[in-house]
Amino acid sequence: MPYIAIKAYPKDEETKKRTVDRINQVLLEEWGCPAAAVTISLEEVKPEDWKEQVEIPEIEPNMDKMMIVSGEKKYE
Repeated sequence: MPYIAIKAYPKDEETKKRTVDRINQVLLEEWGCPAAAVTISLEEVKPEDWKEQVEIPEIEPNMDKMMIVSGEKKYE
């Protein structure tokens, strides 16, 4: 715990590594867990496949669990 699964449009390797490193650091600082407890995956999805592979099967059925949707915070 925690497990973070990122699905995103393709990016270069350095951008992906920097992003995952920053997310990892936030989890260590804010969640207070040991580094060995963190798991982060990153799956690239082509823009033309986004709706079919991510939005419809994963986002739409889980709207009650979404913290941010299309840039809009769902919490106060």
